[in-house]
Amino acid sequence: MQITRILAIRHGETEWNVGGRLQGHLDIPLNDTGRLQAERLARALAGREPIHAIYSSDLSRARGTALALADAVGVPVITRPGLRERSFGDFQGQTFEQVRQAWPDEAQRWRRRDPEWAPPRGESLLIFQERVAQELQALAAENTGNLIVIVTHGGVLDVLYRAAARLGLQDARTWELANTAVNRLLWSPDGGLSLVGWADVSHLEEDMSLDENTS
Repeated sequence: MQITRILAIRHGETEWNVGGRLQGHLDIPLNDTGRLQAERLARALAGREPIHAIYSSDLSRARGTALALADAVGVPVITRPGLRERSFGDFQGQTFEQVRQAWPDEAQRWRRRDPEWAPPRGESLLIFQERVAQELQALAAENTGNLIVIVTHGGVLDVLYRAAARLGLQDARTWELANTAVNRLLWSPDGGLSLVGWADVSHLEEDMSLDENTS
């Protein structure tokens, strides 16, 4: 059976991660810590993994992380808007507390992970899940027999974990979504996604304060 090996990686840290602000589709760059995380990730993977292709969200926090890896392994970055974070519409730029105060009813539905609810001018979990599933299916099917890297966002990784672990959208999250963690998946045409390993941050162990885990 032909399989695709996938390294799914969240972008490095941004100032909005630190401040707990919703980024969504807003193009927030890496901060100094995020750039250092990306460099350490690149050093850890260079020469150790036979990377065939690198795909990235087109948002700069993901693209910047991917470019650091591309420079180290000599594989170009292919940007894919389908790998973007969930759109939070009018909530983008806000903290959850600001959302709770301004939109209390909406915030309650968000916290309940209502699959059909969407932030004003944003994406519902169901629409987001379908976008991510279609993008992953396309990339994996194009690369059977190879190892690919996907540099993306916390929400996308959450969807991929749920798909691989056969969990629903409303199941409580117990897994980490750390910045630049290496998450290993397999994809096959018949079996879909399966988990191999999750949340490897060994490349950050020189200074674990670099492991920023704000979703």
